[in-house]
Amino acid sequence: MKRQLLLAAATLAAGGAFGLLPPSAQAYGGPPAYVHDHAPPPARYEAPPPPRAGRAWVPGGWRAVNDRYVWRGGYWAAARPGYRYVPDRWIHAPGGWTMRPGYWAR
Repeated sequence: MKRQLLLAAATLAAGGAFGLLPPSAQAYGGPPAYVHDHAPPPARYEAPPPPRAGRAWVPGGWRAVNDRYVWRGGYWAAARPGYRYVPDRWIHAPGGWTMRPGYWAR
């Protein structure tokens, strides 16, 4: 698994270095999974479940599947002590709408 992540990171770095990524990806720090010409629908309301020890709630969100959006519900992820989860977000870039994946921040 670690080897696959290193290979993926090296491939993305090489693509960015040689200008192979679209301008929207270069401006926002990574390749978009998919670029849409229209915004995603408003987020659905999901009542967060009661807290669980050692787990963090990752809220649901819209995913791009070909030419449409599909809702993926929230789920529990293993918590990282000292970090907070920043959810996925859609960004309107020059090339269209791109999804930036969630990440753990201090």
